[in-house]
Amino acid sequence: MSSSNKVVLAYSGGLDTSVILKWLQDTYQCEVVTFTADIGQGEELEPARAKARQFGVKEIFIDDLREEFVRDFVFPMFRANTVYEGEYLLGTSIARPLIAKRLIEIAKMTGASAISHGATGKGNDQVRFELGAYALNPDIKIIAPWREWDLLSREKLLTYAEKHGIPVEMKHKAGGSPYSMDANLLHISYEGRALEDPAAEPEEDMWRWTVSPEKAPDAPEYLELEFKHGDIVALNGKTLSAASVLAELNRLGGKHGIGRLDLVENRYVGMKSRGCYETPGGAIMLKAHRAIESITLDREVAHLKDDLMPRYASLIYNGYWWSPERLALQGLIDNTQDSVNGWVRVKLYKGNVTVVGRDSKTDSLFDPTIATFEDDAGAYNQADAGGFIKLNALRMRIAAKRKNRT
Repeated sequence: MSSSNKVVLAYSGGLDTSVILKWLQDTYQCEVVTFTADIGQGEELEPARAKARQFGVKEIFIDDLREEFVRDFVFPMFRANTVYEGEYLLGTSIARPLIAKRLIEIAKMTGASAISHGATGKGNDQVRFELGAYALNPDIKIIAPWREWDLLSREKLLTYAEKHGIPVEMKHKAGGSPYSMDANLLHISYEGRALEDPAAEPEEDMWRWTVSPEKAPDAPEYLELEFKHGDIVALNGKTLSAASVLAELNRLGGKHGIGRLDLVENRYVGMKSRGCYETPGGAIMLKAHRAIESITLDREVAHLKDDLMPRYASLIYNGYWWSPERLALQGLIDNTQDSVNGWVRVKLYKGNVTVVGRDSKTDSLFDPTIATFEDDAGAYNQADAGGFIKLNALRMRIAAKRKNRT
């Protein structure tokens, strides 16, 4: 480590990062700077400040990143209609590049030569944090305690905490969740414990944001979302900031039991992992965005986006947000969104989001005079279809003739 002997720690104030804080001080004899990000996890963050002060931390950063998170990370991702392995809306994945960015910024501000995080050596987050950090500062040093220490179980962490006077809230014994949880404005995830058996159905009381579809209201609710350049700018006629839009969609979607997912996914490190997710606002956003694109995007542009989306999703899931290939793809995606303007009406009902209307006053490619089943007054010459079909069938007709000769 350099002469600055200072490390910026991504700090939540929970058991793992509280142990890491003390472990860094003891193992590296370094000054620790803590950084706690508010990205909409809905938890009180001031206790993290108090804990950090208890262990002599002088530079404490607790940053409200909610607006930046949605505006600069979630919205760009949704412009691509991004879904990983057909189902996952990447709620955890998309938060990591922002945290990595802020870690590097704070390291520069404070003169720190290293950063540290609490991601384990089994998961994806270590890759996401570190790829992002190296992309933004190739000379940064990274300390990943889970790859160095021997505190490889909760019991060992608790023993270490007791020995060093680290206060621990036993949330799973006091009415909290027994699962490993990660929350932000886009989603909340659950892993571990009973979920490690992929055959077992999740307990109903595990879910935090959504009611069960069976208990959702018996009457549907309609929403109207206004898009500008592919991003939602207003909800039911009310202009809202990016973070406010997502927060309100989470509330409404959760009320109607929307956005639950039980998934066995393929981690980048090679193993399969079972997780459950709640993404009510994201589920509404995805459905609505595809609807406005359906009338404003050229067919081949839309199909090209669909072809590229799985690659784009994998880049985000695997931690390559700051890579040149993701940035290049984003440029293409954003270019397609210039014409994605208009409104979409959706119906929320018992776990489902149904598109019931869409229109664009300025950018619609839907021409009713051509699409009509009634008399189109010559707008479309149906006789043209015959030659079109024959030309497209030519290669198949030639192949069929060859087959008939043999």
